[in-house]
Amino acid sequence: MIKQRGRQLRSLPRSFFSRDPRRVARELLGKLLIRNRGKKVLAGRIVEVEAYLGSGDPAAHAAAGVTARNRVLFGPPGHAYVYFIYGNHYCLNVSCQPKGEAGCVLIRGLEPLAGDLDMAWARLRANPRRRGMAMHELATGPGRLCQAMGITRVRDNGRDLADPRSGLWLADDGFRPRRIRRTPRVGIKRAVARLLRYTIAGNPCVSAKNR
Repeated sequence: MIKQRGRQLRSLPRSFFSRDPRRVARELLGKLLIRNRGKKVLAGRIVEVEAYLGSGDPAAHAAAGVTARNRVLFGPPGHAYVYFIYGNHYCLNVSCQPKGEAGCVLIRGLEPLAGDLDMAWARLRANPRRRGMAMHELATGPGRLCQAMGITRVRDNGRDLADPRSGLWLADDGFRPRRIRRTPRVGIKRAVARLLRYTIAGNPCVSAKNR
């Protein structure tokens, strides 16, 4: 357990993830994604997510059944499912539902935190690919999010997001969004009408224009 602005941070329990991805997605908004790098800490507040419902969802990776690529989705809940897309970036998901039932939530956007937890965020802007970016743009969209947090498939696929000792984990500091928006998911070709994208309404770190 660590503190941010006097608040106690608690890791999310396994039971939090062992539920319908739609409910997990809504309740992940406002939670924290934390990366520990030795004594350095990166952290951001989750502002945008998408739910994927497993075998019954044509847009879900799990729709094809168990494969070497998606095996994490069918394992215990609360683990990172990281995949490479479009040949240029990674996406971070967290597995949901009990073991054997594949479902997940894609984490699409983070709001970098102010204070002790985000001291390393400023250094990211020294990267040539980040030069000139505003702070709120650093983790807007799943690809930028993974770049900013140093998330890759080799390093992080299968990592336990319910355990702070894993170095990449999800936490609750008591923050609750005032208003949540629900819209269709972004960048998919199947089941496009389903309202399974959830955002903190009006947050500038939400990736799509329809905030």
